[in-house]
This record gives sequence, structure tokens and C-alpha cells, in this order.
Amino acid sequence: MWARAARRTRRRGGAETNEVGPAQIDNRQSSIDNWPVPELPEVETIRGDLEPLVVGRRIAGVEVDPGTIDLLAGAPIAALRANLVGRTFTSLGRRGKYLLFGLDDGRVFVVHLRMTGRLVWRERGAPAETYQRAVIELDDGHDLRWCDLRKFGTWRIHESADEVTAKLGPEPIDAGLTERHFRAVLANRTAPVKAVLLDQRRFAGLGNIYVDEALYEARVRPDTPAGRVSPAAAKRLFHASRAVLERGIANRGASFRDYVDGQGNPGQQHMYVQVFRRTGKPCYSCGTPIRRTTVGGRATHFCPKCQPKARTRRVTS
Repeated sequence: MWARAARRTRRRGGAETNEVGPAQIDNRQSSIDNWPVPELPEVETIRGDLEPLVVGRRIAGVEVDPGTIDLLAGAPIAALRANLVGRTFTSLGRRGKYLLFGLDDGRVFVVHLRMTGRLVWRERGAPAETYQRAVIELDDGHDLRWCDLRKFGTWRIHESADEVTAKLGPEPIDAGLTERHFRAVLANRTAPVKAVLLDQRRFAGLGNIYVDEALYEARVRPDTPAGRVSPAAAKRLFHASRAVLERGIANRGASFRDYVDGQGNPGQQHMYVQVFRRTGKPCYSCGTPIRRTTVGGRATHFCPKCQPKARTRRVTS
């Protein structure tokens, strides 16, 4: 039932590609290392959409496609039902790329979209979504529908949010994150600066899209050893990391491929990227073709003129 309904929806017009605006996007780059995934702005947009719709609502039922084993880490579907059915959502928070649904028994239902996960709110009885894998039925006649092409997303029940968030670093949009702390994280590290920014233990919420954009905005080459980024460049990168995430939130996320918001609508940020997935297209600042390389196993986009290899000084905290 699940897969057949999804395929029918797709043939009726379920969109796989998205309208592209001012930015010219290379959608041929579809390898796994370059697959756009939901990052902080996308997850925050979903959180903001769903919070007023689900908080205070009681869970009336849970249905999961039997083939979606990884979603529950092999746990029985009956166990998930026992933990969720009858419970009420008391809050909906976010940390990094995780959605944190507070339950009235004090525990937390944690959702990670991973690569292609979607969580959309629908009226019960509406046609099935593309790649629909699970449904949480709410007591007001609406559903939370989980859709996931690649089936990498996860649902977990935790005793507290700390079990998930304790391992995460600060978010670049945190008001309490200082330039000094940011520079201290980069200091003395030999790993490429892009790899450090992607490490969720260092900074939570950044992913491939927004790291490439922040590095471009700061005029820092992605493969520069983090500890060799100059103090001036580190300052620019600190502010750029915050700015690109805030713009992503304002534009309701980037819908290169799979991402939609909590109502099933695409975001707009993909229309305004400067380098991500623009391989071979002219840099908006200098006209040089954007180049694609691999840094830390991840597809990476940069302008070789605006982000040149340069003699750098070691960052000090």
C-alpha cells in the first residue's frame, strides 16, 4: 500500500525538481556526496511550521511501513506505538538538525531527517504523499506524515533531550557564541576548515550547502587547514556562518531536491546560492567559473579567484 500509493502520487505530478530562480543550479550533480540534505534552516522552518499545529495534540495512532526498518533502528513497531499512542506533544524544539518533540511523560521523541526525510502536516484522508513511510495520527483529525526516499531518517524515544544534544557543539546562530570561541575551535587544527565546520561536535547545524556558502562569503578556500586561517578571515567566517543560516531561515530553506516545509511547500533559499551546485557557472562577483572539488569526502564548490590559496597565519584563540 505504501509504495504503490507513493508511486501513483509521483506520476500524478509529485515534483522531483524545483523551480530555479536567480542562481543557476547544476542538478546533474546528484551523487551521494553532493546530495543536498536538510540543515539547520530547513529543520528550523519545519519546527516553526509544526509547533502551533501539534503542541497540545494527543497522539491517536501510529502507522509505519513494515519495510522501513532503519527508521526505528530495528525496534518493533508495537513498541513505538506503546511509547507514543495516548501521549500528548507538549513542546517542539530543535537542536542542530534534530527535531525534539516533548511528550507529557517527560520523555522526548527525536526525529532526524537525515538525507531525504520529510515531515508534513495533512488532513486525515488526503492522498498519500510521495515516498510516505509512516503516519502519526493526531486527535484533531490531522496527521504527521513521514516521507523518506532513501529511508535513512530516524525516529527515537529518549528519556531527555540531553541524550542527543550533549554531543553537539554550539550553533553559529547562538547569541552566546563569540568570535573568540569560534576562533578557538579553528586554532591549531590541521583538518580542512570545511571539515571542521561540518563536524557537529564543533558547530551544530551546518551542512554542505551553508558551509560552502559561508566560506565563499568569507573568501576562505575550503581546503585551507583550519589552524592556518588568518585572524581576519576567521572573523569574516564567524559572521558569514551566522549570516548564511539566518538568510536560509528567512527564505524558508533550500529545496534543491527533497526538502519541503511542514506544509509540504518548497523553500526559496536554493534560488540565491552563490556557489553551491553552480559548477562551471560564472561567479557573481568576478565571473570566474565556479569549481567543484572534494574536501573531507564531501563535494565542495568554490570560486578559485575569490577564494584563492594564500599565505596564511596560524589562528590563535
